[in-house]
Amino acid sequence: MFENWTLPQVLPVGAVLFDLLFILMAISIEAYCFNSRLNFDKKTSIFYAISINLFSSIIGWVVFFLIEPVLPIQLKSELINFVFFNSLKFSNTQTVVILMAFIIFFGTFIVKLFLLRIFSLVLNENIGKKSEDDPPTTDRYKWRNLNRNKLISNRLVSTMLIANSLSYSAITLVLLFRRK
Repeated sequence: MFENWTLPQVLPVGAVLFDLLFILMAISIEAYCFNSRLNFDKKTSIFYAISINLFSSIIGWVVFFLIEPVLPIQLKSELINFVFFNSLKFSNTQTVVILMAFIIFFGTFIVKLFLLRIFSLVLNENIGKKSEDDPPTTDRYKWRNLNRNKLISNRLVSTMLIANSLSYSAITLVLLFRRK
């Protein structure tokens, strides 16, 4: 597998540093949202923000490196030109960039929401344990508990959507300042 592997001749240091900046911005914004909307303490909200952003970034890069080889030559050329020189040659690729931005936003939202749900379920110690002080199970109690869990789920979705939107807005502002 690694027989023909060599180090790259050109390393996109700017792209790597900007990705690191974007991850740090997203972590701080999303941790604040988790702290204020989900009432996590600061340590927990920072942990969740770091975890979901690092995992989603890794998943994003893996998807990028899987899709990149099958792109048409013109799109590959535009991608390389954009990463290294921050410019686009053809005007029709701006439409593709806008479409890809929407796809990336919603894809990242779904991945982050999925990761946040997994982390919140895995790290919650009371999941699956029945305590001695539980009230007797009745239909009314089950219905109330189901509605409360649904509310928590909706709150988690709306918080993740707000956090992802705020972090992407901040990243977009940095990209706009970078272009000028």
